[in-house]
Amino acid sequence: MENQDFIVGTRIDHPKYGEGIISKNDTVTFKVIFIRGGEIEFSKLNAEFIVIDPQDDLSGKPKVNLKEVEIMLKTVLDKFNGLHYKIPLGKKWDGGTMILQPGNRDLKPKEIPIDAFFHKIVMLRDRLRVLEQNINSHDLLSDEEKINMQQYITRCYGSLTTFNIFFDDKEDFFVGNKS
Repeated sequence: MENQDFIVGTRIDHPKYGEGIISKNDTVTFKVIFIRGGEIEFSKLNAEFIVIDPQDDLSGKPKVNLKEVEIMLKTVLDKFNGLHYKIPLGKKWDGGTMILQPGNRDLKPKEIPIDAFFHKIVMLRDRLRVLEQNINSHDLLSDEEKINMQQYITRCYGSLTTFNIFFDDKEDFFVGNKS
């Protein structure tokens, strides 16, 4: 890639990150949005990739429609759970406190704001979803291995159904094995 310059919109293929599109071209770096891995910045001195679809116009005008890039980014972020939307705590729990009372009454109880506990539950669910997506898209796992791992994740969801009381919307509920 020595002394070559590419405009925004040039499609490339990187040996490690796969296919992507140059999204920014600075004096010394390229930023590339990869379909499988988000946005990565490369030095122009040692960027190693193959140009799939060269763009000839170096006028600085993008060849890619901005709306198309937005759709592609949203698709990638949705696929890899990169877009996080705030899941609301059930209204009846707003401002509430969870009290953990040890069996030994001589010990002091622990009070935890319910919204902090709820946030941890939601983060656990989000991480399980990302793990699930990574397993499903893994190239080296066989279908049988994917199914076996998927069953463990489903059981984890099932173990977490107790916490569904914190959600108002049933769409946000944990759902385990329905057999």
